[in-house]
Amino acid sequence: MSVGACGYGRAMRAVVLDEYGGTEVLKIREVPAPEPGPEEVVVDVVSTALNRADLLQRMGMYPGPPMPNEIPGMEFSGTVAAVGSRVTTVEVGKPVMGIVGGGSYAQQLVTHERLLLDVPSTVALADAAAVPEVFITAFDALVAQGGLTAGRTALVHAGASGVGTAAIQIAKAMGATIIVTTSTDKVRRCLDLGADVAIDYTTDDFVEKVRDATGGLGVDVVLDVIGGDYLARNIACLVHRGRIIQVGIMGGGKTEINLGLVLTKRIQITGTTLRNRPIEEKIAITRRFATEMLGFFDNGTLAPVIDRRFAFDDIAEAHAYLATNASVGKVIIDVAT
Repeated sequence: MSVGACGYGRAMRAVVLDEYGGTEVLKIREVPAPEPGPEEVVVDVVSTALNRADLLQRMGMYPGPPMPNEIPGMEFSGTVAAVGSRVTTVEVGKPVMGIVGGGSYAQQLVTHERLLLDVPSTVALADAAAVPEVFITAFDALVAQGGLTAGRTALVHAGASGVGTAAIQIAKAMGATIIVTTSTDKVRRCLDLGADVAIDYTTDDFVEKVRDATGGLGVDVVLDVIGGDYLARNIACLVHRGRIIQVGIMGGGKTEINLGLVLTKRIQITGTTLRNRPIEEKIAITRRFATEMLGFFDNGTLAPVIDRRFAFDDIAEAHAYLATNASVGKVIIDVAT
């Protein structure tokens, strides 16, 4: 039996995808409130944040996990409203943040207790939804899979994106060098966040600029959300035994590469997402992130980068804004008012 009162039998407001398409399909309606399983908790959502995957899901191109109503949203902050019978790590009323496969565009959600993260002392609860998805993604790609350590160098594409702004901060916190690509109007923002080199991809060849910045050596790891013809150019940027971590394909999923160069440079190319991993793997990377990274928020080394926030009822406008690529960092949705 669950502990705490979250209003079972009552309805909650949520964005439910009854069809796919443009922003007009983002309708808020009432659905049943969730109930936790033995190792799960119910969270009263204070805020959520947008991700590119949300836009794809809305268009029917990236389905979320099975649920009675298809509610998008992959990260949240809020307070624990109820806990399952075997939950031992959190209590009702605790401020938390975390990632979910879907369901955070709602007043309440249910998740496994081990996927919850403490909200850092330096981050307001309403801002904390800007942390989990992008910082865990960047940490997983650069450190857990990319092997980035102090003294090594990373190349991160879309440096002003949510993942990009998180990656800049993580690399600098670790003592690594980071080079990013971005558009003209975002170069200064990336440098201000700590990027060692910010390359304007609209005017410069990033392969040439990477060679210049590294004295011809190349980078140890590439975090790429673009794909397409960037893959061949990423290979050219790498040192021997370098790694490419592909976390998105905004530029397309098909391209041609020189496979011989992959062999001779002994390059590793890893494709990865957080959303479709087994829960055990999600828990493992969440707990590692908590152990190795949350302290950097508490001492002010890491901080969420928030571009703009929207009211819950303005979710369609928020989606339209994210699609313009004008944002630097995260777009927040204030669910609780």
